[in-house]
Amino acid sequence: QVQLVESGGGLVQAGGSLGLSCAASGRIFAANAMGWYRQAPGNERELVATISYGGTTNYADSVKGRFTVSRDNAKNTVYLQMNSLKPEDTAVYYCYAYLRPSGSGQIFGDYWGQGTQVTVSS
Repeated sequence: QVQLVESGGGLVQAGGSLGLSCAASGRIFAANAMGWYRQAPGNERELVATISYGGTTNYADSVKGRFTVSRDNAKNTVYLQMNSLKPEDTAVYYCYAYLRPSGSGQIFGDYWGQGTQVTVSS
């Protein structure tokens, strides 16, 4: 069974930095896009950043220049380095992967982590 296990997050003051990581565990045939979404109270879940297997990145305008997404394909792990954090970055951050588990009959699908809280105080 494939799972996405997140680590990192927590409480930080505005202007500070935090790092998140997310490892896909289980028998995985291939992981294509991986990345991060976030959801603040009362808001819909929104894209933060994604990265393709080849390293092509995509960022929300609100985080460009402050956040960096990266991945280790050998470890099926994606990272998010968050700098110059703002109170409006406060949200639950969810890891995402579009991957195919190993085994016959398996197909690519969307997988999500359990979410980790990031709180930025002013």
